[in-house]
Amino acid sequence: MKLGEKQVLTVVKKVEFGVYLGSDEERVLLPKKQVPRDIEIGDPVEVFLYRDSDDRMIATTHEPKVTLGKLAILEVADVGKMGAFLDWGLEKDLFLPFKEQTAKVKKGDQCLVTLYIDKSSRLCATMKVYHMLRTDSPYKKDDKVSGIIYDTSDEFGIFVAVDQQYSALIPRKDVFGGLTVGQTVEARVTSVKADGKLDLSVKDKIPEQMDKDAQYILKVIQSYDGELPFTDKADPETIKREFNMSKAAFKRAVGRLLKAGKIEILEKCIRIR
Repeated sequence: MKLGEKQVLTVVKKVEFGVYLGSDEERVLLPKKQVPRDIEIGDPVEVFLYRDSDDRMIATTHEPKVTLGKLAILEVADVGKMGAFLDWGLEKDLFLPFKEQTAKVKKGDQCLVTLYIDKSSRLCATMKVYHMLRTDSPYKKDDKVSGIIYDTSDEFGIFVAVDQQYSALIPRKDVFGGLTVGQTVEARVTSVKADGKLDLSVKDKIPEQMDKDAQYILKVIQSYDGELPFTDKADPETIKREFNMSKAAFKRAVGRLLKAGKIEILEKCIRIR
């Protein structure tokens, strides 16, 4: 019998509160409310094995949202003193210890997890899934992809699981704004590394992105009553705070607006024409 996995077991005994599956040496209870109709001793039943609220191994015919060796996006059902509890489709919620969280989660959050068996032989969830992700994606440079953020690093950037299965990174230099763990992102593949991992950007290629940035800058200037109190010579921190973009991207977009005659740059401000 394998905890955390789906398997076919044989009915070895019928009792008032269900049936026992397995063998004379090792058996597990399938509760009465889940026992298929007209089942007999010797019949095979496909079940999933986990531990109930009393830490007893128990069988279920219900379909769990994740099994050992697999990945799934689960919703946080509740948060307790020792960690969070995830809805995984079974009666007893799945425990996600604080130490296995890559970011603090709250009720209603989505997180990418896999299962592991703890020291007490209980099934638990972990958000530390880097080692589980594949490096054989079908994607190539400039392909558009979708993925979920599962971890962040001040040193490297934002870790993304593309299609919930492929290893990808938004490098630190390309990270702008509120990208958080559990968030789903649409991105562009900027490179495929020699080891098969993907580098991503949430920004479009420069020409397309320049148009988007220019329109956004115009909106911000309008919010300042048509006059931005600094120019493209402002320090990078000010530009990032106000526009959530790099100074280089800001200068490119401002140059496009200037060329189009939509703004003028004065000594200490940028004004809409």
